[in-house]
Amino acid sequence: MTSLFENCSLGNLDFKNRIFMAPLTRSRADDETDKPADMAVKYYKQRASAGLIISEATQVSERGKGYIKTPGIYTEEQAEKWKEITDAVHEEGGKIFLQLWHVGRISHTSIQPDGKNPVSASAIQADTKTFTQEGYQQVSMPEALSVDGIKQTIADFKKGAELAKKAGFDGVEIHGANGYLIDQFLRDGTNKREDQYGGSIENRARFILEIADAVKEIWPANRIGVRLSPTGSFNDMSDSNPLEIFSYVVEELNKRSLGYMHIVERFPGMDVGNDDLNIINALIKKWDGFYIANGDYDVMKAKDAIKSGHADAVAFGRPFISNPDLPERLEKGAEFNEPDEDTFYGGGAEGYIDYPFLSDNKKTKAA
Repeated sequence: MTSLFENCSLGNLDFKNRIFMAPLTRSRADDETDKPADMAVKYYKQRASAGLIISEATQVSERGKGYIKTPGIYTEEQAEKWKEITDAVHEEGGKIFLQLWHVGRISHTSIQPDGKNPVSASAIQADTKTFTQEGYQQVSMPEALSVDGIKQTIADFKKGAELAKKAGFDGVEIHGANGYLIDQFLRDGTNKREDQYGGSIENRARFILEIADAVKEIWPANRIGVRLSPTGSFNDMSDSNPLEIFSYVVEELNKRSLGYMHIVERFPGMDVGNDDLNIINALIKKWDGFYIANGDYDVMKAKDAIKSGHADAVAFGRPFISNPDLPERLEKGAEFNEPDEDTFYGGGAEGYIDYPFLSDNKKTKAA
């Protein structure tokens, strides 16, 4: 039986364990340039013991930004700062993928360039809020992307993938989950289009598949992952038949031989019904490649997921915030640091790079 703590590989890329770090928005980037903060270098380096770090969600354009202080990957300057981060992770023997992101309608006019409306598959406002300079505000009414706008957005994902390669990442993850732009095209609750990007499941899946094909022009297929949340309702999402649309997506992604599929199986604190679990399990069975499980896993659930063959790796989110050495703590059964939720989003070094390691406790005892 395979262990959570054993190494694994994705093509010719080797990971030291199966404990992956999930994408975690921390809202500490420079809000003018969308460059990662200087202290992000230390933050990611501290967590390099993860088998794979998947970076915080990173917008591929100015229009793709939905929250203040999130990083971008659409300028050379941003790529240069990310290069400092990837170098630091690699110095520690770690691996890191960049998550390519466009928020779509989950944005506010105050965040968009020139105060424009956000964009989406259709002009349907989400019943949710976003983090602005004035605090949490209701997201703005989006406008439906034109076909030309769709083509430009696909080109933005491709350019983001190209800059990620320049920045020294080991691969990229296409963010198709959690109610952001790609998800908005997939679900019929948000996609009411009547052109080649709306209506049928083939049309609604066209956007994510064209993005995957564009990214494949930059990266080998095995260095590309996709994140999905087939049953998630986060960010006011819904679909009349999620198994149908996501089965088609998974089958089409299989044809492209992508590196991995990363599914948000459940959200913290939210109950998951049997119907949702059945959908997720059906999709996992359809997937031919490496599978990363995600969603409120503790160490026992993670061990079982690996031993049973349910997953090839498990992505942990919040535990990595307060436990930079999470793999060691899980393997030794050590206590976790208490997280400070007030510092999860925004702020400075406190609650970001000052959580202690187990080795720090040993030094204190020895002194």
